[in-house]
Amino acid sequence: MANTKSAEKRIRTNEKRRARNASMKSAMRTAMKKVEIAVANQDAEAAKEALKLAVRKLDKAVTKGLIHKNTANRHKSRLAKKVNALIS
Repeated sequence: MANTKSAEKRIRTNEKRRARNASMKSAMRTAMKKVEIAVANQDAEAAKEALKLAVRKLDKAVTKGLIHKNTANRHKSRLAKKVNALIS
């Protein structure tokens, strides 16, 4: 239990940040799954569009400190590899 005003404020801000981070991380994962689904359905155009969105979400997560940049780059590389294999 918080004893000071500053501790109470930290609890409030931490809760807001936790909710925002969870939302962004969920959106990022959903974008990545959409690429996987488009690849599984052999839909090249949808996969390309979904990849663009997924890359944007991953980069945004890096700038917000949700995930490490190497992790994002690894995800982007793997998704791009799948999309490129589908196209060629």
